[in-house]
Amino acid sequence: MPYFEKSEDWLRQSALLLQARPQTTRVTTSYSLRPALRPSKAEKLAAKEARRAKESSKKTPAAAPTEEAPKDAAAATAKPPRGHLVLKTFDPYSGVCLKYKTSKAAEVGRLIQMLGQLGRRMAALPVDEAKESADVVMADAAAAEEGAAAAVSGTATPVAGASTPAPAAGGGGQGKKKKKGKR
Repeated sequence: MPYFEKSEDWLRQSALLLQARPQTTRVTTSYSLRPALRPSKAEKLAAKEARRAKESSKKTPAAAPTEEAPKDAAAATAKPPRGHLVLKTFDPYSGVCLKYKTSKAAEVGRLIQMLGQLGRRMAALPVDEAKESADVVMADAAAAEEGAAAAVSGTATPVAGASTPAPAAGGGGQGKKKKKGKR
């Protein structure tokens, strides 16, 4: 069961599998949170020596300030726990298993939202194809393309619904001048 490298690939292939077999295909998610890494033997020995030195520092108060550095270094090297999300699409009749694994927090949120669309396919509900298609032609983009083509050819065609901005009043010294106050 190989993992996909990109979430988009997994999402596209899962949608196709669900489209082909919506009755048998299942999408499952699993999230695992591994605890922080345990300290190594070297770190344990350093902590043990620090405790011994601390006990001996009680006898000699001059050595106390040097003992705080190992604790700070050990705290700085401790890594926070890391979670992993594994998404799996499986069809038992064809034997197809699609897997994707990620540990990126932003991607986890986006993938959870995309599971709603896959769930609609799995439940054989109608899916809004307009929302899924990435190549949607926007009205403003079409007008901008026409404007760019007109600038190249030298002729301009007006776009329906677009109005030309009115010239600003009071510009160019043709309007009234501002009166100066009394001194």
